Amino acid sequence: MHPLINDMSTLKDTEIESIIYDLTKKYFITTNLDVKSQLLMILDSYKAEHAKRQHEAWQNLIETRNKGLDKLINIE
Repeated sequence: MHPLINDMSTLKDTEIESIIYDLTKKYFITTNLDVKSQLLMILDSYKAEHAKRQHEAWQNLIETRNKGLDKLINIE
């Protein structure tokens, strides 16, 4: 994680998406390679957090799905 990033667990998913959008826009606007490098590190941190949250949401959806439908199709 980039040292200038605060705790991301307090942010909502929409806030993280908004930050990713803003940082991506700033990345393509700037021509300074050092700034681009720092922006990429920050973007990677936010994208990793976003991907982790999406994976957790998917896992939760899989675990809480209606498993009663699995018994309707019996393939032997």
